[in-house]
Amino acid sequence: MEHYALASQVYGVALIFARLGAFFMSMPGLSESFTPSTPRLGFSLLVSIALFPTLSAGMPGEPASLFGMTAQLVSELVIGLALGVLLRLFMAALAVAGEIISLQTTLSFAQTTNPLQAQPTTSVTTFLTIFGLTTIFASGLHLVFIAGIVHSYAVFPAGHGVPMASFNKLFVQTLSEVYELGVQMSAPVIVFSLVFNIATGLIARVMPQFQIFALSSPLSVLLGLSLLSMCLGGLGVVWTDHYRNYVERWF
Repeated sequence: MEHYALASQVYGVALIFARLGAFFMSMPGLSESFTPSTPRLGFSLLVSIALFPTLSAGMPGEPASLFGMTAQLVSELVIGLALGVLLRLFMAALAVAGEIISLQTTLSFAQTTNPLQAQPTTSVTTFLTIFGLTTIFASGLHLVFIAGIVHSYAVFPAGHGVPMASFNKLFVQTLSEVYELGVQMSAPVIVFSLVFNIATGLIARVMPQFQIFALSSPLSVLLGLSLLSMCLGGLGVVWTDHYRNYVERWF
């Protein structure tokens, strides 16, 4: 490499590649099992080389020992992996909303293979997860992710170790936001289910001979899915806005 770049430049690109490679291997979309690993690594290397002139001023010098070099590389790997996992964790808001909607519409037993997870999930959860992943790339949110990982060098400078206290705080706050957002997105179906069940109970009380529960089950599924389809556009906008605000606030 001495004919093309200095040793310090090669080491700087390696540090950037360690963080970006781990980030791209864990962020939503690029980290899925159906995405080949070779293009991901090639994309990470190209982005690392492109960003080196911008980030070179904050790169540490070459360490004097092999242990120091290994420690810096491992630190960058851990930081990139943690940031990618945080973004992927926010995707769980769709899973929370899907599970709540499935419970309210009696579709909890309708499960399909989720291509984004290692286990089958309810059909509504699988649909919302794929819908969210499509929304990320359709709205250009993946570009915000890349901008966030570049800005992370100002928050977590290279060569300064892993700020475990900051990451622990981020993980706890992200989990709280995920569950809160999941309940908010499923709120229309929750309200519908509450009103529908109260009405069903009143009819069963007034007309005991009428088999209201045999009729209410398919009606609950039909009306619940219809309400979900009507609210799907607004749900995607709310989720995308919260996702964008989360990245801009913490990255």
